[in-house]
Amino acid sequence: MEQRVTTTDELSAGGRYESLPEDAACRCPIHSSPFQAMQAGPLAETPNGIAFPCIPELARSGKIDLDNGHQKKSLCTILSMAIPIPQPAPQHVLSETTMFQWDKQTLRADIILVLPVALCLAVGIAVGHPAAGMIAAGGAVNTGFGQKHSIDNSSLLPMVFVTFGMAFSGFFGVLIGHENLLLVVTAALWGFGYGLLTNRPEGYGWVGQQCVITFLVASAFPAPANAAIDRGLLLFSGGVLQLIVSSALLQMFGELRARLFQLAGYLREEEAAFRTALLETAESVRQRRFANSSIPYSIRLAATIGISTEIYRKLHYPSGYWIPMTALLVLKPQLTDTVSRVIARMLGTMFGAVAASFLLAHVHASSVVLAIGTVVFAWLAYGFLNVNYALFTTAVTSYIVFLLALNQVPGKELAVRRTLCTAIGAAIALGVRLVVISYNRRHWKRAALVFRSAVLPPLSSLPR
Repeated sequence: MEQRVTTTDELSAGGRYESLPEDAACRCPIHSSPFQAMQAGPLAETPNGIAFPCIPELARSGKIDLDNGHQKKSLCTILSMAIPIPQPAPQHVLSETTMFQWDKQTLRADIILVLPVALCLAVGIAVGHPAAGMIAAGGAVNTGFGQKHSIDNSSLLPMVFVTFGMAFSGFFGVLIGHENLLLVVTAALWGFGYGLLTNRPEGYGWVGQQCVITFLVASAFPAPANAAIDRGLLLFSGGVLQLIVSSALLQMFGELRARLFQLAGYLREEEAAFRTALLETAESVRQRRFANSSIPYSIRLAATIGISTEIYRKLHYPSGYWIPMTALLVLKPQLTDTVSRVIARMLGTMFGAVAASFLLAHVHASSVVLAIGTVVFAWLAYGFLNVNYALFTTAVTSYIVFLLALNQVPGKELAVRRTLCTAIGAAIALGVRLVVISYNRRHWKRAALVFRSAVLPPLSSLPR
């Protein structure tokens, strides 16, 4: 069967491997992992255009002795260095901008999720503390998005986990602040932790991502411990209100109660999983084997967030936390996915900023009007989450502009800040991804040279 060879450029751009059927694939004689060769013959060509011997074919022809343990191990090590793991077929770079899946909009169902948001804002305005209502509403919105995810076949568990996680993240972010170098180290570590969670069921990764974002946002408002506790409690109260109201209206209160009673068991399981993940990470680093591992992506995340957080810290730019936040959101394991997310995020942010600025310029921006606008755009963000990422980003940007306007931040100025910081963060994420691609190309070329010099000459001298 004829197979198309994927070039190095296509591979670096997120190209996929077209492997042979199961019975024709070259396999490692030690670990039995597919080499995904392009041709089943004495020379099997890999997706980066480098020819390697097909181990089973060489063994059948008598050119290599698989009983020789040292030779087997050398071949396995060299080949595994040069041949990456197959990746799924990437999306088109404009897919997250131009493809609209309207059948996935959930506007009617999501009315329930904005009721706690409206309640937080109403209470804050009524008692004369709209800023406090704004923070609690932000917690309610974040927890509400957990309803779109799942852990252990439950949409309530992501909501519970993120409520506790963002309360701690908000407290810790305010305590550290953006003027402390410790922020850079902590943000990088949290980014690495989030990367490790992406190897687990999807809901865990989302919870980790929201904790990192909440930490970065809170760092823009450094304050003593008392103020940090206040912010953490406000976020927690907004999340708890969302949990209670949405679970009651969705007739899931019984499940919520059962999940809360099981919380101690989940915490023990997560502690064990965390310990296992650390051990596996240490072992993978020691053996320099990262197949089926989230470690490379975690390292890229840590580096990207660390660099972007340091830039945010040095610029002293208002709302500069959007720089590392954007870098976190757009950086994906594959280049095509990263570029697609960058384009969608940039266009969505610009459209959202323009829309919010236009509305604020033509309405009387009272607290009530700003609260209504916040609730409406939060509702649209919920409903359009799975329709189109650019459309979702447009709604989120407008929601944030209206929400922060409640804290006396000029809407037009805020929109400009967000657009600029989004562009900087996206550029950093894309730059890191391109640097990694350049390194991988050099790594594969070195591996090919090592293979050809260390293995092919001895094989050619063997009797046929």
